Amino acid sequence: MKALKYLTIIGILISSVAINTASAQDKDAKAMMKESTPEQRAKLQTGMMKTKLRLDSATVTKVQAINLKYAQKLDPVMKGDGRKLKMIREAMSIQKEKDAELKTALSKDQYQAYEKMKDDMRDKIKEFRSQN
Repeated sequence: MKALKYLTIIGILISSVAINTASAQDKDAKAMMKESTPEQRAKLQTGMMKTKLRLDSATVTKVQAINLKYAQKLDPVMKGDGRKLKMIREAMSIQKEKDAELKTALSKDQYQAYEKMKDDMRDKIKEFRSQN
């Protein structure tokens, strides 16, 4: 019985450390995104898309240009100190434009995989927020 109590206490301690670490990482990630350049964000996005969507070199070039274009458009919104709701609306509008342009650059299967990738990311963010 004592062993079970100790294991429970250890489990709770590990969980609380993990939650605090994840919360700090989220803050670090937000700060890092705000401090990163559009070029850095576009390169990161393109690299992830290249791997997950299995893009050929010609498509990578197109996607890189699109990601850079919209990272530059999004930069003032991300770094602005405006009202949060307005910033979210602007970001969503920019994302819609980007998605429309990506749809023309990607194959049907690649675009579906891209949509799934975005949905998975949204789910992870929601899950993370619900835990904190």
